[in-house]
Parts: sequence; structure tokens; C-alpha cells
Amino acid sequence: MTIKNKLLQIRLQKGYKKQKDFAEFLSLDSNDYNRIENNKKQVNLETAFNIAQKLNMKIEDIFYKSQDEN
Repeated sequence: MTIKNKLLQIRLQKGYKKQKDFAEFLSLDSNDYNRIENNKKQVNLETAFNIAQKLNMKIEDIFYKSQDEN
């Protein structure tokens, strides 16, 4: 099981076309944000809370558990 996110959908829904701009809004490094959005980097709990707070969303509406496809 892995933790994945809906950040791409959320970013586009909020009208941000560029990852860099959305990363800046979330106060994240653009390279880190890219890796998070593409599920190549897991966020720690503090970062997850900060993202949720900035988006005025619940953590579980952004991050979810996914079964590995092996």
C-alpha cells in the first residue's frame, strides 16, 4: 500500500496551470512539489497538514491510500 495524492486535479481545479506557481502558493520548493504531485516523494505529516491548511481542505481529501499493483 502506498500513499498517493490528488494534487494535480486540485491544482488544475484551482486554476494553476504551472506547478511552479502552485508550489509557490503552497510555500513549497518547486522541485519538491513536482516530486510530490507525481507521487515520487512522500510528504511528512507536517507538510501534509500545511498543504491541507493552505488549500482549506481535509488531509484525506488530498491524500489517499492506494493498493500497489504487483
